[in-house]
Parts: sequence; structure tokens; C-alpha cells
Amino acid sequence: MPTKIKKSELMMNMTKSIRIAVFMACAITLTACGKAGEGKKESQIAAKVDGEQITVPQLEFALSQLGSTDEVHAQQAKKQALNALIEQRLVVKKALEQKLDRDPKVIQAIENARRQVLAQAYIERVLQQVAKPTPVEIKEYFGQHPELFEKRHIYRLQEMRVAAKPEQIESVKAELTKAHSMNDFIAYLKTQSIPFTGSVSVKAAEELPAGLIAKLNEMKDGQSLAVPAQNMLQIIQLVASQEQSVNETQATPAIAAFLTNKKRGEAAQAEVKKLRDTAKVEYVGDFANGANQVKSTPEKSMTSAKPDAGSLEKGLFGPK
Repeated sequence: MPTKIKKSELMMNMTKSIRIAVFMACAITLTACGKAGEGKKESQIAAKVDGEQITVPQLEFALSQLGSTDEVHAQQAKKQALNALIEQRLVVKKALEQKLDRDPKVIQAIENARRQVLAQAYIERVLQQVAKPTPVEIKEYFGQHPELFEKRHIYRLQEMRVAAKPEQIESVKAELTKAHSMNDFIAYLKTQSIPFTGSVSVKAAEELPAGLIAKLNEMKDGQSLAVPAQNMLQIIQLVASQEQSVNETQATPAIAAFLTNKKRGEAAQAEVKKLRDTAKVEYVGDFANGANQVKSTPEKSMTSAKPDAGSLEKGLFGPK
């Protein structure tokens, strides 16, 4: 079941997000912040700090970095964003007084932020040309993944992380197979002094990797499986499962969003590959020998469009 968020916690998270967005808004224009609003009409001025203007467009830009905000919190977000801009302006003024804009590390950080913003802007312009998924593509995806839609299940899982040594893995897996209950298996781990932690969770199909969904659907309630992980063995017991299907109409918005992100990720990677293929890239010095091992990940650094390969999108069809 979805976790309820207290109003105070929501506002605290919003305030934190606003402050981050506002401080990032002027990251590449540190030396220009004080002059950005000069000559503007009063109607375009939101506040003045020691005579320096904070303009409405600057405020709107800071708010745009937060994404969409519901009407209930819009006014509160605007006030918090303006106060954050005021605080930012005060801090920037002190930074300039101390000539921090001439500090080599600060100059490097500003230039790096500038490059990142320009790269992101270019990729975003490329992604504007990406076509939206068609009704046929959405219908096709819906039909190809019954485990996420028509035969979707909600799973109650007991998960254990067993810190077994490499030489203990096989014996632990064997004991799991012959144990009559999870309590018996836990008793075995204790007698062998094998550390473990456990938790119980309720997860929908779209929150799980596709490979795990297939295995869970073959299991009966009470059965367990062992999944080797880094420096441990993960034990997953299917406590219970319940079918909760989603029809095509309900699924369409989520599928459309997923396919759009997938297309955007592929387009971003294709564009960066094209640029690399047509550029002359030389690895120098210590990096020359490792040139073949150096791989870029443009979809992570310049766009967040690439979707999770193991799931559709966490929580999109969560229990209502």
C-alpha cells in the first residue's frame, strides 16, 4: 500500500527542493545575477535586495526547475522560491565581495556547469523531434506484457539478505530447499552463525525485475528462491500473491510515458554516438592505453530519459 506522507514532511521536502532548484538556477551566471533584472518595469520585479532586482522571469525559471506543482501548494512554493532567491542573492553578493568568482576552483565549477547546461540544452532540442508513441505501439506493448497488465499480480514477499561466505553458498541453498518453513531456515542460519537481515514488503509486478516476475508466477505461496548477489545471498519467499489486473485504458498513460522515455533515451544515445563518430577524439598520456576501456554514458549525464530496464516505472499502477 502506498505510504502516506505527512503535510509537514511534504512541505519540508518542497522547501528543500525549492532551495536546490533556486541555487542551481544561477549556478552558471554567478557574476551576472546582480545585473540580470536592471531596466525592468516594476511589474516584472518580484523583490529588491539592497537595490538589486529579482525579476518575475527569474522567479518563474526557479519554479520551473521544480516541475509541476498542484494549485494547493503553488502559492506556498512561489513564496518559498522567492525567499530562496533573496537568500541566494545575499550569499552571491558576499561571494563577489570576497572575489570568489576569481577563485580557480569556482571558475572551473562555473565553466563545468555552463558546459553541462549547454549539452543538456542541445540534447533537449534533439529530443523535441522524438515522435510520441502511437496508439498501435501502446496496444502492442500492452499485449506483449500481460504480467504487467491483464495478469498483473500484487506480491507479498519476505526477503532475507544472508551474508554467507562463498564456500557456504551451496550449503545454504541446499538447506533452504529442504527446510519445512522459514523459521527452520532461520534457525539453521543461527546455528551456523551466518549473519542475515530480513524484511517483509508488498510489491506490484511493475516494481520488480521482469526475470523475477516470471519466477514468482511459477511459485506457490510459501515457496522460496535464492538469488546470488554481491557478497551475499538474497532469499525471497513468496508469502502470498493476488491478481489485480489493469485494462488497456488504465495502462495507456503509463505505457505512453514509458515508451516516450525509451525513445528519448535511444535518441540521445544515437545523437551522441553520431557526434563521436564524426569527431576526432584522442586519448593522451595516462589515458592513451586505456582508451578502449573508457566508455561514455550520455544518457545518464545529459538526459534522464533512459528507463529502468527491469521494470516499467515504479509505482505507476500501484494498489489504489
